[in-house]
Amino acid sequence: MKSFFFALQFIALTTLSSISFAQGKRVPASAGRAEYIEVEKNVRLHVTDLGEGQPIVLIHGWPLNDAMYEYQYQYLVRKGFRVIGISLRGFGKSDRPYGRYDFDVFSDDIKVVLETLKIDNAVLGGFSMGGAVVLHYINKYNSAHVSKLALFAAAAPSWKQRPGAPYGISEEGAAGLIKLTLTDRQQLIQNFGKDFAASENALSPATTQWLANINADASPYATIQSISALLDLDLRPTLSKIKIPVAIFHGVKDKLCPFGFAEQLHQGIKNAYVVKFENSGHALFVEEMDKFNTELEKFARQ
Repeated sequence: MKSFFFALQFIALTTLSSISFAQGKRVPASAGRAEYIEVEKNVRLHVTDLGEGQPIVLIHGWPLNDAMYEYQYQYLVRKGFRVIGISLRGFGKSDRPYGRYDFDVFSDDIKVVLETLKIDNAVLGGFSMGGAVVLHYINKYNSAHVSKLALFAAAAPSWKQRPGAPYGISEEGAAGLIKLTLTDRQQLIQNFGKDFAASENALSPATTQWLANINADASPYATIQSISALLDLDLRPTLSKIKIPVAIFHGVKDKLCPFGFAEQLHQGIKNAYVVKFENSGHALFVEEMDKFNTELEKFARQ
């Protein structure tokens, strides 16, 4: 009988030792990349970092976050790229500190992320307000870590109407936008959704709701501070300083950032070309998703 119990103990110990050994030898499933990167004390940005190969870094628009590029991530990873989406402070899963939300701050944050991830020779892309952010970054840091620039329905070079800049929002329209952001942000998001695509029915109800949910997730404080900073921004004097190749993607039917912006950018940037999205409004990344993805891939491979 004792022999029987000794045998059971031996089997149990052997089994536990085997399990412990197997657990100790487990190969990590994660690639070890950080989902959050600290850009200054107590401020972390959320980063989507997927795939291997040539890096493509994507900056979202207002008041979206890096989740807007869901279908670009899936496409580009399958095509052999490393694609990195950064949620600016105040948006998405990134921290929402009290303080400044302007284009110097956004550019500084991007620089820290690229340095931390040791990114070089990247294609840097920005949508809408993010287009203005990446243009500012390129000029402030002389294209550090970046070899190509892609602008998607960019709210640039001047989103507000000024002398010599006839496109975009008027002074009166800007005041109304600020007031609505401060008093009825939910209505602002609904209005924004109606004008986002070429027509109200251009996107499916599910896609429209998905984008509205992303917009609603933004910090109200960051929403108002960043759009105020965009209204003050005039990038026209800096365009001639850009020396890297630039691709300008823009919907012909864009009601939020008129196609005239793309023409101004093309005139001001020497080494640039325009890709017209004939059937798109502002939401070209989902309205003509296949064209958007393939044109971005082509630009990255050039």
